[in-house]
Order: sequence, then structure tokens, then C-alpha cells
Amino acid sequence: MDIRLVLCLVTLLLSFVSTISTNSEGNILHGLRIRLSDPNNVLQSWDPTLVNPCTWFHVTCDSNNHVIRLDLGNANISGSLGPELGQLQHLQYLELYKNNINGKIPKELGNLKSLVSMDLYDNNLQGQIPKSFAKLKSLKFLRLNNNKLTGSIPRELTKLSNLKVFDVSSNDLCGTIPIDGPFGSFPIESYENNVRLNGPELQGLATYDFGC
Repeated sequence: MDIRLVLCLVTLLLSFVSTISTNSEGNILHGLRIRLSDPNNVLQSWDPTLVNPCTWFHVTCDSNNHVIRLDLGNANISGSLGPELGQLQHLQYLELYKNNINGKIPKELGNLKSLVSMDLYDNNLQGQIPKSFAKLKSLKFLRLNNNKLTGSIPRELTKLSNLKVFDVSSNDLCGTIPIDGPFGSFPIESYENNVRLNGPELQGLATYDFGC
């Protein structure tokens, strides 16, 4: 077979695979749009009939047309987050801060292994911080402050060696504050305004959440 024909077929195959991938990511984001109320029409460009979501506003892709950023901070959107978001395998930045998003944080977000930053602060999120976040080994910034989160701070998060910023202030968390791993360097302001949070745990009592 002519080498030029082979190269042409390989190029077409790679293009086809890329199209399937971006179409799948578009379906995921359209699923998110269905869950959200959008009074200011910031999601108006999210047209599910377009193959490539990289043309949508508030969505950023890499050179391979994979979605790597979702920027919907301060967009006046409300509604809930669904498990489908956990399928955006190339996502690096999830910016949903200063909205009116409610419900629980999907545990499936722990599947976003490329994630560097997750900003969900200033919403109305409820329930517990998912233990599955311990799988986010690339995560550097996790801001969950100013929500209605309950339960304890998962000790599994102490395994996130790359975590630089962690803020859960102004929630309704309880138990004790971890001291292992990166948690030894976070300022006390990261935890303030959680009236049931009892302060740093004692050495040797890390597995207990008294009063939680």
C-alpha cells in the first residue's frame, strides 16, 4: 500500500477519534446545562447540535480539542451538579464559584484525575466532602468555603501531596482538623466559621471525630 495512502488513513482515523471524544464531552456538558437554571443566558452558546464544545463560551480546550477548563464563576446560575461531570477526564480547572448551586457534591468528581483547581465556593452545596477527592493527585487548589457542607474533613485528603490551598471556612463541618500531609501548612482561616469544628486533632487520635 502506498505510504501516502497509509498516512492519509491514519490522519482520518485520528480525526475521527478526536471527533468522537469532543462529541462525548459536549454531551456531558449539555447534561450539566439541563440541570442548571440560567437566567442570564450565559450558556446560550452551549448548542448540543455542534460536534465540538470547544466553540462554546466559558469552555476552554487544549490542542487536541479536549475540554480542560470550565469557567462559570459568578454566572448567576442555579441548580445541581450531576455525576456526568466526572467523565471529563482531561479537565484541569472547574470554576463554579459565586453561584446558587445546591445539592450534594457528586463523588464522581473524584474521577477528574487531571484536575488542578476546583472552586465551588460561595454556593449552597450541602452534604459531605466526598472522600473520593483523595484520588485527585494533581489537585493544588480546593476551595469549598461559604457553602452548607456538613460532616468531617475526610482524612483521605491528607494524601494529596500537591495540595497548596484548602479552604472550607463558613460551612457546618464538625470533628477535628487533620494535621498530616499538606494540612500541616494550611492557615487557621481555612477552617473558621465552622462552629462544630473542634480544632487540630491530637497525635494518635487522627481516626476519631469526637462530637461529629
